[in-house]
Amino acid sequence: MATRGDYGQFLATTNVWDVSEIYSTEVTSPQFKELLVRLYQNINNQALSVNVKDSGLYDTTEFVNGQLYFSNPALNSTSTTTPTQRQVFRKVINFGALPNAASTSVAHDIAPTASFTFTRIYGSASDTIGLNYIPLPYASPVAADNIELNLDSTNVTIKTGSNRSNFNVVYVIVEYLKS
Repeated sequence: MATRGDYGQFLATTNVWDVSEIYSTEVTSPQFKELLVRLYQNINNQALSVNVKDSGLYDTTEFVNGQLYFSNPALNSTSTTTPTQRQVFRKVINFGALPNAASTSVAHDIAPTASFTFTRIYGSASDTIGLNYIPLPYASPVAADNIELNLDSTNVTIKTGSNRSNFNVVYVIVEYLKS
């Protein structure tokens, strides 16, 4: 298991168990109790690793994705709340097509409060006929080709400077903290 200073979450892959004596070991013996303790520790290590992984589920409903952020800096030393790492929530907005040199908004159905912090707002646009694909937001040396992506308390808004309506499948992913 990785220590707090290490990056990532890692499980040992070389746990070796001497199971040759399990069948002859008395279940009330210290050896059997030690085996149970080691099994419980391994299961706990697996649960800890699984619970902090970045999950690959991209759904249109809110989902805790497994990312963890540092404790809320608004909690000071006099707070009665114990500082804990904060879960990141993810939601995908099926946006529809990009607009023709205009702004289009789609409701995201998230009810943010003053304690929300958005950590990522990104997406992609697909032209399923011409087989072209671009990231969102999109930056181009040609100013009219830029695509702006933003979010407010009710909508995701995409603004295009040129006709991008051929990009007919657009997904916007938002990730946020609630405290």
